Amino acid sequence: MILLGIESATELVGVAVGDDSGPRAGVWAAGRRRHGEALAPAVVHALEQAEVALEDLTAIAVDVGPGLFTGLRVGVATAKGLAQGLGIGVVGLTSLEVLAAAAADAGWSGPVAAAVDARRGEVFAAWYRGSEGGAVETSPPARYAPEALAAELASTGALVVGDGARRYAGVLAAGGGVTVAGASLAAPRPEVLVALAARRLADGAPAVPPAEVRPVYLREADARSNWSQRAAPTEPRWP
Repeated sequence: MILLGIESATELVGVAVGDDSGPRAGVWAAGRRRHGEALAPAVVHALEQAEVALEDLTAIAVDVGPGLFTGLRVGVATAKGLAQGLGIGVVGLTSLEVLAAAAADAGWSGPVAAAVDARRGEVFAAWYRGSEGGAVETSPPARYAPEALAAELASTGALVVGDGARRYAGVLAAGGGVTVAGASLAAPRPEVLVALAARRLADGAPAVPPAEVRPVYLREADARSNWSQRAAPTEPRWP
């Protein structure tokens, strides 16, 4: 089993190659909204580092979000295109479960809240509990105001990870009883994505056909939302 992992849900753009024994190689960089330009060279470089050809891959792992709208479109489209061309399946994982898995891999065994910066003064978040096999989801991904998330986290003893946690650290910590993780757990990493996907496949979860993979947006894109507001009909003004 050889996997290529594509990570583009946040500002970090990364690619990793791994197998049953763990990641073999990986590259990543801060995307700065240049996911389209950065991703293809990262794929080539990671494969070269791992000394793996595209034809050697048995599945593609991809972060399906939630996260940055453009980054998700680029990453998911790339994963689906590669898988379709190679005739292999895709393992889709959320950005939040990748973050939670990284916390578990780092040795945290308590509850974890993963929070990705959603812009517009909101975060995408979900809760997880630790287990021997990593982190187990206890709530589905949803959109929160930081204050509402802080109220739910108060006195839980949770570790809060992700760039949303870092951005709103003061708000989340104000209620007490939580710990905001440092920069090492601020973004979902491609090597964690690959390792988690390999564990899922080893446990019997199937890789799905590329056509079945869908991004998890949790809301419409800013451009579409702004267009809808401008295009909304107004009440007629009668003389």
